[in-house]
Amino acid sequence: MRFGIHAGPQDCTLDDLRRLWRLADDHGFHWCSVWDHLYSISDLADPARPAYEGVATLAALAAATTRVRVGCLVFCVGYRNPGVLCKAAVTIDHLSGGRVELGLGAGWNEREFQAFGMPFRPIKERLDHLEETAMVLRRLFDGERVSFAGEHVRLEDALCAPRPLQPHLRLWIGGQGEKRLLRIVARHADGWNVPFLSPEVFAERAATLDDWCAVERRDPGAITRTVNVGLAIGRDDAAVRRQEEKLPEMFGGLTEFVRPGILIGTPARVVDRIGEYARAGAEWVILALRAPFDWEGLELFIRDVMPAHLRPS
Repeated sequence: MRFGIHAGPQDCTLDDLRRLWRLADDHGFHWCSVWDHLYSISDLADPARPAYEGVATLAALAAATTRVRVGCLVFCVGYRNPGVLCKAAVTIDHLSGGRVELGLGAGWNEREFQAFGMPFRPIKERLDHLEETAMVLRRLFDGERVSFAGEHVRLEDALCAPRPLQPHLRLWIGGQGEKRLLRIVARHADGWNVPFLSPEVFAERAATLDDWCAVERRDPGAITRTVNVGLAIGRDDAAVRRQEEKLPEMFGGLTEFVRPGILIGTPARVVDRIGEYARAGAEWVILALRAPFDWEGLELFIRDVMPAHLRPS
C-alpha cells in the first residue's frame, strides 16, 4: 500500500496548505494532490467562501516539496483548452524535477460553469470531451505533432516543447461511471482514482474496470488503482466521536453521501479498514482532507496506521 494526501485548496490559507504538503513530503507519503474547483464545495450555496485555482496551486505544491508525486484529482477538461493544460503540466513537471502526474475529469459542478460563462453540456458530451482531451494530451506529451478534429477538441499541427522531464508523464482519469467512464479509463489512463466509496463498492467498480480492460485488450495491471477517503481518527472512542461531529464542517451537505468512504475509528480500526480497501484492489489510499485540518489526527495516522501498511516507494 502507498499513501497520499489530497487537500482541496479552499477554506484555508496557503500557509495551511504548505504545512500539509511539507508534512506529507517529510513523513513517507507517496503522493500529494489538489483539486480543480472555482468555488469552495464544502457549502455549494455560498460562493463567497475562498477557493484557490488548481493549476497555480499545483505549481505551489511542486515548489514546496521535493519527494512526493504531485498532481490534481482532477482537472476539469471543460475549464481549459487542452494545449494550455498540456503546457502547464509540462512546466510544473520541470519545476518539480519530474514528479507531476496529470488527472482529468469530466466536471460536475454546474454552478461553476454557469457563473464563469462556460457551457455545462450533457454528461455524454462531457465524457466525449474528456476522452478527446486524454487522446491529444497523450500524443502531445509523447512528442508528436498533433492535428485533431473532434467535436470538442481541435488542434492543428500542435507541438509541446519542451517535453515532460520524465519519460512518461502519466495520465489519470477520475470517476466511477460503469457504462462509459471506466471504459475511457481502460482505453487511455495510467491511473484511476475514485472518491469516497466503501471497499465493497470499490471492488465492484474495479471488477468493471477489469471487464473493460478485457474488451479493450489492455493489461489491467497497467492502471494504478487509487481511492480517496476521508479521515476521522481518534485515540479512543470519545475522541473518534468528536472527530465525527466535525465532519459536517468539512463536507457540508455532502457528509452523509461521503460517509461510506471515510476512515472512522481508532488507529486499530483504521488499519483494518485500509486492509479492506487493499483486498478490494486499491493500490494507494489517499487521505482526502478538508479544512479545518485535523493536525493531531494526521499525526496519529502517520505514527500508528501507516507503519502497518507502508511499503517502500
